[in-house]
Amino acid sequence: MTGQTKGPVAGRRADAVRNRARVLAAAEEVFDRLGGTASTAEIARVAGVGIGTVFRHFPTKQDLLAAIVKERLDRLWVEAEDLVAGDDPEAFFVFFRRLVRQSAGKKSIVDALAQEGVGLRADKPIGTLQRLIEPLLTRAKAAGLVRADAELPEVMGVLTGTCQAALGAGWDEDLQARVLDIVFTGLRPR
Repeated sequence: MTGQTKGPVAGRRADAVRNRARVLAAAEEVFDRLGGTASTAEIARVAGVGIGTVFRHFPTKQDLLAAIVKERLDRLWVEAEDLVAGDDPEAFFVFFRRLVRQSAGKKSIVDALAQEGVGLRADKPIGTLQRLIEPLLTRAKAAGLVRADAELPEVMGVLTGTCQAALGAGWDEDLQARVLDIVFTGLRPR
């Protein structure tokens, strides 16, 4: 019949979909471990596929890195939407912490993109981020967990600055916790 798709993803075989997911997961692990020096051969080895499979799904290193960034952002947005759909007033702090952790963990990917001459555009993610942060912030303020004068522009400034610092320096978990303790103390009511 016309208009129908075959397999789990429009026209892709199930094994091709699985292989793509395996390559992405392996690439994320390998780039996190080795940074920009990660080789396609190492990614194929970790994924348990041939190097041709890697290139079939991602013809260039740039394509692979872009897919990793997109995958991480997609996971983050799903997590955020789940938090927004819930009713926990602490979700604002949970999401803030996740964003900082995600930023610190992206250093190797961002460095690899820079080595490939690819910059990251943040226009859409920042707009999406504001849309997700606003209800979390409103809920936290209504519960008395965030100071009343902490408006979205100020919170976004603190959040993006903290994430940029974590990204630039690749903060470890201990430093993230210490910095967030200071930031959260500043956001709490006096």
